[in-house]
Amino acid sequence: MDARTEIDGRAPTVADLLVPALVNHGHLTVMQVRDRAVRGLDLHLARLDAANRELFGVPLDGERVRRLVRHALADDRDATVRVNVFRRDGGDTAVMVTVREPHRAPTAPRALRPVAYRRPFAHLKHTGSFAQLQHMALAQRDGFDDVLLTDPDGVVSETGIANLLVHDGETFAWPDAPALPGITMLLLERAGIGARRRTVHLADLPGCAAAFVTNSSGVSPVGRVGDAPIPRDTGIAEHLDAVYASIPWDAL
Repeated sequence: MDARTEIDGRAPTVADLLVPALVNHGHLTVMQVRDRAVRGLDLHLARLDAANRELFGVPLDGERVRRLVRHALADDRDATVRVNVFRRDGGDTAVMVTVREPHRAPTAPRALRPVAYRRPFAHLKHTGSFAQLQHMALAQRDGFDDVLLTDPDGVVSETGIANLLVHDGETFAWPDAPALPGITMLLLERAGIGARRRTVHLADLPGCAAAFVTNSSGVSPVGRVGDAPIPRDTGIAEHLDAVYASIPWDAL
């Protein structure tokens, strides 16, 4: 599949791309499409609408987004779809849809490098991502897969591109810190994994029974954080995989 982009249902001109290329102010969501269906479609549409109201002061109609995604997919049934929303110079809201090859969460344990950084406006999936991308690039040069964002005291919030989910041997927990409420995180909550929110320190992680990262691609295990190996309880991992597999797909 060749990657392609449409803005409001048509191939963009150079003039169309000037604002998203030059003005780093907008929001987005990323979804996996399989057989023209999406897990948590309502959550993606709600995320876009809420962010549009916060950034631009106007709602974003979910049916408009669905129509534009279907149009960009054309005859493709499986894909990774990214929906970016920005404001044109004239003040109206533009919806840019990019279609790429489908992506699945890695099954190999992830290696995370701790970095003392927190995203600004962490509750938003926004386009202002230079710092986290640079931290990720530096970490990947040194053999890590992603970064684990913390405050200066080592309180964990999220990774560069995912939520962190830990299990202490009794229950799941999400870090209680500023972070994006990811769609897969919300879907797992909806499916009933019973995770609680609690403060998670870097020093806690080696003592966990298991840890995972979750994002639009799915769920992957964490194998180490910095130089510290993270245990992987097979039973916990299989249970989480089964819960995730049970989440239904919503037709576009």
